[in-house]
Amino acid sequence: MSAFPTYDEKRIAALDGAESAILGVLGKRGYARQEPSVLQPAEIFLDRSGEEIRRRTFTLTDPAGNELCLRPDLTIPICKNFLDTKAKLPARLCYHGLAFRFQPAEPNRPTQFYQAGAELLGIADRPEAETEILSLTVEAARATGLRDFTVKLGDLSLFSAFVDALDIPPQWRMRLKRHFWRSGYFEALLARLSGKGSTGTQKLLAHLGTLSESEARPAFEGLMEMIGNTPLGGRSREEIIDRLIEQAADAAALKLDPWIAKSLAKLLAISGPAAQSIEKIRTLAKSAGVSLEAPLKAMTARIATLKSLGVDQKHISFAARFGRNMEYYTGFVFELWSRDAEGAVQIAGGGRYDTLMEQLGSKKHIPAIGCAIRTERVLAAIAAQKAKR
Repeated sequence: MSAFPTYDEKRIAALDGAESAILGVLGKRGYARQEPSVLQPAEIFLDRSGEEIRRRTFTLTDPAGNELCLRPDLTIPICKNFLDTKAKLPARLCYHGLAFRFQPAEPNRPTQFYQAGAELLGIADRPEAETEILSLTVEAARATGLRDFTVKLGDLSLFSAFVDALDIPPQWRMRLKRHFWRSGYFEALLARLSGKGSTGTQKLLAHLGTLSESEARPAFEGLMEMIGNTPLGGRSREEIIDRLIEQAADAAALKLDPWIAKSLAKLLAISGPAAQSIEKIRTLAKSAGVSLEAPLKAMTARIATLKSLGVDQKHISFAARFGRNMEYYTGFVFELWSRDAEGAVQIAGGGRYDTLMEQLGSKKHIPAIGCAIRTERVLAAIAAQKAKR
């Protein structure tokens, strides 16, 4: 498909059919449809979606100087509107519309795509909410005519619980939790915290890390002056200095116990069939002298939900490192995968985002979970499955 698609009559009819099937399932379960503006304030996305989405968001400035963006996601504007309108809880909201993301690695993939989704806000019973969203996603995908797919599960809270149970300096815990799903970066962070392979640069950072922030900041500002204040990797001067101060504090702090670093690496290496992965984690937790029974019990219940929906156990996988690419996710996450003419393709996904509502301005905690279904990918997978018959 072109990076700038034009939809002909046949394609529009197929999209309309899929939309009707998906929204029909959601409507029967009490989800009210909404349509946020395509143009959104850029700030609400750039500060909350994470670096992966930030670098793929189309931004622009209006004549009044306001920074705007084409919505890369619909969860954030729907949640923001819910708060702005002071709607009642619990809330069940759904949508179907275009989202926009730059595809730097795959320039031939469309920069706009249709996406359906559901947001469930304010249900305190976590298992109940997770069962509802998992069931909705599977039922909606099947309603379009799709039959063959697999399910990938993950849980950010499981890694968080493991980190909290280990003897890790508090200033490192949040960074480890925030970046564990970023392959390559996390390994470098773990090595740096463990003091492995110290370089001249790291020794300099360690020295600067002994200074207070008020002393260190002018030093880093001076270094930025020397290199010309050129933003690196799309980051501002202040963002770079903040990151350098973090790294300096890490370099100057006590080193992470190698045994702990090894245990974290072992946990994140666990992936494969869901039931087997859960047992591997239970064994690792026992050897580390910590208990992860609460998150493991919750994951076992999710597997049981999928089996009750008729998903074969061999089609359910788990990855300890799986966190999706939106930084607002806080716990349980999942994806549905199928195959189109070119190979494996993610057709749906979702998870818990229990802190997003407060980040968007809520004065109270509002538990939240949602899902999104990529309509055009579903249609491509259906076409590929029909071609095989």
